[in-house]
Amino acid sequence: MRDTRGALRDAWALARPFWFSEERWSARGLLAVVVLLNLALVGMNVILTFWNRAFYNSLQDKNWEAFSQLLFLGRHDPDEGYLPGFCVVAALFILVAVFQLYLRQLLQIRWRRWMTGRITGDWLRDRAYYRIALSDTGTDNPDQRISEDVNSFVSQNLSLGLGLMNSVVTLVSFIAVLWNLSDPVNVLELPIPGYLVWVALLYSALGTWLTHLVGRRLIPVNFQQQRLEADFRYSLIRVRENAEGIALHRGEAGEERSLAGRFAAVVANWRMLMTVTKRLTFFTSAFGQLAVIFPFIVAAPAFFAGRIPLGALTQTSSVFGQVQGAMSWFVDSYGLLADWRATVQRLAGFRQAIAMSEARADEGPKLVTATGSHLVAHDIELKLPDGRVLVGDADLSLAPGEAVVVTGASGSGKSTLFRALSGIWPFGRGRVEVPADARVLFLPQRPYIPLGTLRHAVCYPMAEGEFSKEQVLDALNSAGLDGFIPQMDESDAWERRLSGGEQQRLALARAFLQKPDWLFLDEATANLDPESEEVLYARLREKLPGTGIVSIAHRPAVARFHDRGLRLGGGQLAPVASAGA
Repeated sequence: MRDTRGALRDAWALARPFWFSEERWSARGLLAVVVLLNLALVGMNVILTFWNRAFYNSLQDKNWEAFSQLLFLGRHDPDEGYLPGFCVVAALFILVAVFQLYLRQLLQIRWRRWMTGRITGDWLRDRAYYRIALSDTGTDNPDQRISEDVNSFVSQNLSLGLGLMNSVVTLVSFIAVLWNLSDPVNVLELPIPGYLVWVALLYSALGTWLTHLVGRRLIPVNFQQQRLEADFRYSLIRVRENAEGIALHRGEAGEERSLAGRFAAVVANWRMLMTVTKRLTFFTSAFGQLAVIFPFIVAAPAFFAGRIPLGALTQTSSVFGQVQGAMSWFVDSYGLLADWRATVQRLAGFRQAIAMSEARADEGPKLVTATGSHLVAHDIELKLPDGRVLVGDADLSLAPGEAVVVTGASGSGKSTLFRALSGIWPFGRGRVEVPADARVLFLPQRPYIPLGTLRHAVCYPMAEGEFSKEQVLDALNSAGLDGFIPQMDESDAWERRLSGGEQQRLALARAFLQKPDWLFLDEATANLDPESEEVLYARLREKLPGTGIVSIAHRPAVARFHDRGLRLGGGQLAPVASAGA
């Protein structure tokens, strides 16, 4: 019970923002219409039970006039009053059912759109995605949680919520009819009125209890299946994204073993899911089949005794089925409830990870706006996610137009220092002062290349409209990518199409195009040959004379394009001899 209350709290915490958002009135209006249409369907089902009674009585009485009237325009029955014809009821039922489904799907996609935008925004805001990837090992596959789990959450909530409402309304609507159809029964010489209602209640309660006993393992197994499927899909994506590296290492056999191992886990858990589902299906199928004949069994004595006609027998069976079905909502929805619980757990865990990341947003070195002209870092202490100190009490001052090279052994913390200077490293302390309105550009060793055209990739993260065609052409020429100018407006997966060196040239083209005040290069030319590297550094100093450049580099030749050098080692940042130039 405690787990159920917790799941309901988590589900409400996930759903509530949408129903109180800027779209609340349109959403509530759509939901109200959908609810009204559902109520109309229940009402027509009530009418159909009385229609069935009159229809089967006309068959028993061989009354052609009543039979034909009930099929088409309707009939005034002395006992039931006016009953519309089947054609009228069926046409209205189809019309209401179609629009109910359409409006429900419209509400579903609006809810999903809003919720996806909200979660995606929270995930991307303040680089939460980055902090989660660094420190939260329990939040797996955020892509699945945003795409699949949000969609499942919305559709499951609507299905379960409307289904429960229909069951309650159906129960209230039909239970009075079933009570009136029930003859009193004497048990130990005590009259029991409405005995069919009590029989339906006991039958459904027993079915609900047994269903929970049989299917309670379905929830954790379902949760595990979603996680394993996502892990396997992520492994396949990794192979696609790193195809060249795998091919160069001849790593096909290793990747096949890894994929086979992950898929074996999927299969093993699936077999467990099959076993639990088989047991549950055995019971629910038997329960459902018995429910078809059970009302005839309990009502048959009155029929054979001549106390009720055929129409009343069929109406009793229909109404009993409606009441029993409403009371058995838990039985019929158990599988969906298990899926819903797993989805809520995954989304709630993801939201919690985002919230924890937001709470850590103020940790790490702070970026502040300064009034001076220099970029200055004070008392920078950098830690690894496990708490180990990587760099302690480092200070740095960069003048406009100054070029500085940072060297040091691998693992000394050079790249982490750059991350801190960019304001994205969340572990440590210190302050980085950046002049107001200063433009800072960081180019890592492996640049990010978005999907789309080459022009879009060069302009990233700014919009293409920020630059003229001539500016983009000049940037591509300066970076040595003039051979790609004819394909500049072609959409392609440029990350796979360009070589490692060409990708780094593309990143440098962004620097030529955007002309930042400070440019940080984290081995951003490591994939180029030494001659090309020197040409590009010379071109950077020539075309960006006012840009301060800070480089991480291992090749000694790079140093001559910088004004001074710093060395990071033993957790300390210390000056080295003048680099020259």
